[in-house]
Amino acid sequence: MRFWRKKPPEQPPEAAEGAPAPETDAELVFEPTPEEKAEVHEQTERAVERTRRGFFSRLGGLFERPDFADDLWDELEEILIGADAGLETTTAILDGVRARVKQEGAKQSVRVREILREELVAVLREPGEAPPAWARPDAPAMLIILVVGVNGAGKTTSIAKMAHAFRQDGASVILGAADTFRAAATDQLKVWGERIGVRVVAHQSGADPGAVVFDTLAAAESARADIVIIDTAGRLHTKSNLMEELKKMNRIIQRNYPDGPHETLLVLDATTGQNGLMQAKTFAEAVGVTGIVLAKLDGTAKGGIAFAIAHELGIPVRFIGTGEQMGDLAPFDPEDFVDSLLA
Repeated sequence: MRFWRKKPPEQPPEAAEGAPAPETDAELVFEPTPEEKAEVHEQTERAVERTRRGFFSRLGGLFERPDFADDLWDELEEILIGADAGLETTTAILDGVRARVKQEGAKQSVRVREILREELVAVLREPGEAPPAWARPDAPAMLIILVVGVNGAGKTTSIAKMAHAFRQDGASVILGAADTFRAAATDQLKVWGERIGVRVVAHQSGADPGAVVFDTLAAAESARADIVIIDTAGRLHTKSNLMEELKKMNRIIQRNYPDGPHETLLVLDATTGQNGLMQAKTFAEAVGVTGIVLAKLDGTAKGGIAFAIAHELGIPVRFIGTGEQMGDLAPFDPEDFVDSLLA
């Protein structure tokens, strides 16, 4: 799957007659090809397999009868909550389904199921109408991505997967190892960088993370890199002083790039379920999270957390972790996600 496509250079006004016309903004939206869509679908199905076999496997039985009986609403609620969609989000989803069922006078199970699917997709789509920075026609010449998250969420591995995907698409990528609190974190990022052929800017253990950010941006400017991805320490969301440091790193970026970072991605471990919501709320307040990387989704039966993230936080899921291999990262597609769950 291509994650990134470089904007073609602008043609000079004196371009030779008969030269192909430059692409329009509409053409630069970068619609995926049928092959790419098929690849995303396959990866998404693999990622939600445990969730589908777990709580969502019970949905088939609810819709077996021709008519959807009133006594099945409670069981539907139980399935969604059990899959970690959360009480607030589940209530909102089912309120929407009930209202439409009543408005249409729908009784057939097949129609109720269609309405449920549409409402689930709508919840996931709501915060993500705008494409991520790397997919916009007005993407900056050097895209800066700051990656945050708690220890053990899969942050460093997710960064490596993103860098690999962007590089496979032809982007030049530089990584910044601003997690200077753990020498192992820097070493791990260096190892990944060597494997995928990406430069890693790093300082010694205990160095000022802000200095790493500064040097990473300088190196990226010198190399005319397309994408900069900056790793940060696995901060516990309860440590206010560490959150202040994240804000400082943001300020360093914005001195030379007022609109940066162009994306701030929070890596959440899908296996933590509802606990991840509190982490996301705190990080969003501290550094303005623009998207979620839902790591380790393939390792949990509670993939319903994606609905809670979208509904309660209004933050789009950008990527999902679909396995342990370097290519096991997929762009998040709401329809594919829901269809894979309901399959």
